[in-house]
This record gives sequence, structure tokens and C-alpha cells, in this order.
Amino acid sequence: MISQSLMDLWYGFSVAFQWHNLAWSFFGVLVGNLIGVLPGMGALSAISILLPLTYVMSPVPAILMLAGIFYGSQYGGAIGAILLNLPSHPPHAVTCLDGYPLTKQGKGGTALGITMICSFFAASVGIIVMIFASPLLVEVAFKFGPTEIFSIMLLGLLAGATMSRGSALKGVAMTLFGLLCGVVGTDVNTGTIRLSFGLLDLSDGLELVAISMGLFGVADFLMSVNRMSIIGSGAKLKLRDMRPSKAEMKTAFMPMVRGTLVGTLFGAMPGTGPTITTFISYALERKLSKTPEKFGTGMIAGVASPEASSHSKTQVDFIPTMSLGIPGDAVMALILGALLIQGIQPGPQLITEHPDIFWGLIASFWVGNVLLMVLNVPLIGVWVKLLQVPYRYLFPSALFFIAVGVFSTQNNLFQIWEVLAFGLIGALLMTLEFSVAPILLGFVLGPMVEENFRRALLLSRGDMAVFVEHPISAWFIGASALLILVQVWAFLRRWKKKPKGNSEQLQTA
Repeated sequence: MISQSLMDLWYGFSVAFQWHNLAWSFFGVLVGNLIGVLPGMGALSAISILLPLTYVMSPVPAILMLAGIFYGSQYGGAIGAILLNLPSHPPHAVTCLDGYPLTKQGKGGTALGITMICSFFAASVGIIVMIFASPLLVEVAFKFGPTEIFSIMLLGLLAGATMSRGSALKGVAMTLFGLLCGVVGTDVNTGTIRLSFGLLDLSDGLELVAISMGLFGVADFLMSVNRMSIIGSGAKLKLRDMRPSKAEMKTAFMPMVRGTLVGTLFGAMPGTGPTITTFISYALERKLSKTPEKFGTGMIAGVASPEASSHSKTQVDFIPTMSLGIPGDAVMALILGALLIQGIQPGPQLITEHPDIFWGLIASFWVGNVLLMVLNVPLIGVWVKLLQVPYRYLFPSALFFIAVGVFSTQNNLFQIWEVLAFGLIGALLMTLEFSVAPILLGFVLGPMVEENFRRALLLSRGDMAVFVEHPISAWFIGASALLILVQVWAFLRRWKKKPKGNSEQLQTA
């Protein structure tokens, strides 16, 4: 089996290195990288714009180009999140929490270097998994029904709610607010329009890109509108600053490995996008850290783990998309649509019927990730120049790109009003010291949690015991219960220490 996989991979490299396939792969990586850096733009916008081009292309170069845009924008989005606190893609919202504080401390180059290393390592692991474990992962994916998917989504919500800095209750409140935003629109089961306030534009729900850009882009601008200094003033980044020290690499190594494992695990599960992996990997690092209170102030682990999970998830995500026809998120749905445009039906027979597409795609991942590293070393000077742009020039330009990017997703001006509304809400919550990151998690997982919960109860005829009768679901439910108990124990421990501290202060007085 291993020898056959290696022979197939060799065949894939012969396909990927054909000059026209290599040229389109390079074009996709370059466009994805550039689009990913632009605030308000992302893989979803770029692939949507270039999708009509695939009508006149052959299947192999079309898929290689779209895939290059996808994982190229992943690294580009990390650049925008670290240097400008503007995630062009929702998974990079978590990277802002520690990446941007590192930039303000003059360590933006270090954060970018670690991101590049983590992305290549995680992508390589994801590619190896695709080569040797595709049949196994597809078999595991078939075992995840609505009961199992609900249980793992519940664990993701609980982990995300407690990952924010400060009060855990505030994190829970923000997650519940995100869940409330997620149920706006038409109920998929009954067709009833909920929480639309009579606005027809809300019948399809709130737009993920609009919420992400509002909470993390516009809100930061509103919080910094009176600051006319240069972003990251005092930070002089050069090419050599991208080389992390041995101590920094040692700090980032285990978070990188754990993030890669999280992304690989979730990549095998159909219907889960890369956003949940970054949130869960960040929450995992915060729980395992000896100094969890420092997360959000510039922790290397807070950058390494989410970025590794995002890139490994990006690679492994192609397994359910290509083998089962089940996309993990909107971007994978577009790539799935590109396959259907070419008359190719994704499914278990794709590997045998179209080996040039499957193995050529896997080989192009390695080629594309090497191209990314080669491209970003000379281009780092361009990204660092962004640090020298005053706020009064940068953020009006950023708002323009945000407006263009959001409008391009659905060609609807109402989405721009959504960005403004959530920008105001985000600024208000940040002023009140609420973390806005759990809102995005609740919004992303809310519809999936509701849909799979109702579907599981429908199949079990209302029997709630179904969530603990299935072994996989029971494990995730148990992990969720354990997480709640840990939070309660931590709260009681802090509560017991508080009166003691007050009595000592009174005695001292």
C-alpha cells in the first residue's frame, strides 16, 4: 500500500511539474498571497471572482489554481492579522489576539517567521496524511453522524467561551451573543424567518465576512481613531528578523505540533471549516500554558498553534471534499463547484477515475508551499513597509478595501451596513473589556449546532440519551462536562482565596 502511494505521488509530481500546470499553480499562490494580505479580501472573494475563468480551462490547471489561491491566502491572511490586526479570513481572527501585540512589541518579523515555519510544517504533515491515510480518514468521516457532529461542536463552543482573557462569564456571554447572531435568517427546517426585524436582507442571515471585518477591522480603527502615530512605531524589521531564535523556536515547537494534530483531526470531519480548528487550538494552548493570563498580550504559542492548525486543516480538508463531496466551508464549496463545472463528480471513485487531478493536486501542495516560502522572503520588505504608514492614511484605505471585499461577496450594499454595525458593537465591547473573538466562534458554530441537534433528536424520536449512547459522541460529551467542572473548580478556588486576601489587607490597615 505504501509503495503504491509513493508511485502515485511520483505520478502526481509529473503532472504538477508540467509547465502549464506549474504556471497556473504559481499564479494561484501569488494571487492568493496578495489577496490574503489585503484587508477585507480573502480566498472566498478571490475564488469567486476567478471561478468563471475555470469554464475555459482544463480540469487539472483549474483545480491547481483554485487550490493555490486557497492555501496562498492562508499565509497572506496571517500577514494582515499580525501586522495590521485585520484578518482577511475568519480563521486568522485568533492570530490577531497575540500576533498584533507581538508587532507592537517590535517582534512582527519573529511572528511572521514562526508563521512561515509552522505553515510549511503543518502543510507537509497534512499532505503526508492525505497520501497515506486517505482511505482510513474517509472511513472515519463516515462514522460522524449528526449526534457526533453536535457533540464536537458543543465542545468547541465551551472551549471557545472560556478561552477569552478576563472573566469566563464574559466569554460565555459573547459566545451566546454569537449564537444569537447565527440563528438570524431562515430556519432550514421550517422555512420561518427569525430575528430579521422585517428586513428582507436578513432573510439569508448575517454575513460571516461582514461580522469578521466589523469586529476586528472597523472596531480597531474606531478604538485608534485619535492615534496618528505609526503602527508599531519603533519596530525596525529586517529580513534577518524573520529568523526566530532557538529559544523562540523551542517555545513554538510543541504548540506547532499540537496545532497540526488538531487541524489534521478536524480535517477528516466533513462539514467543519478551518475557523473552529484555530479557536480550539488556541483554547488548548491557553489551558496547557503555565501563564494563561498572558495570552492576548503577545504569546508566541498563541500564533504558532492556530496557524499550524489552519494550514494542516487546509490540506486535509480536501479529503472529505474530493472523496465524499462534502465541503468543509464556503471556500471548499466553491472548489467543489469548480469540479462540477468541469463535469467531474467528487466521490470515492475520484482517485481511480481521475488520478491526474487527485495526485496532481497533492503534489502541487508541496510545490505551492515551497513557492510560498520563496515568494515571501523577498516580499517581507513590502509587508514591513505597511508598518510605516500613518493611521490617517492606512485605515481609510483599509476601510475602502473592507467595503470592496465585503460588497464583492454578494454584491449587496447591505453587507457594508452590517460591517459598520458590528464595528460599532465591537468597539463598545472592547471598551467594556469584553473579548470579541468568542462572538465569531458562536456565529460560525451556531447554525451547525442547531441543525445537528435537531436532526439527532428527530432520528432518535426525541430521546436525549442518544448523545451518550453513541461512543464517539459520549467521549466528546464527557470532555465537555470535564471542561465545565474545571471552570467551576477554578472559580471556587479564586472565590476562596479572595476573602483571605481581604482579611489580610484589613489586618495590615
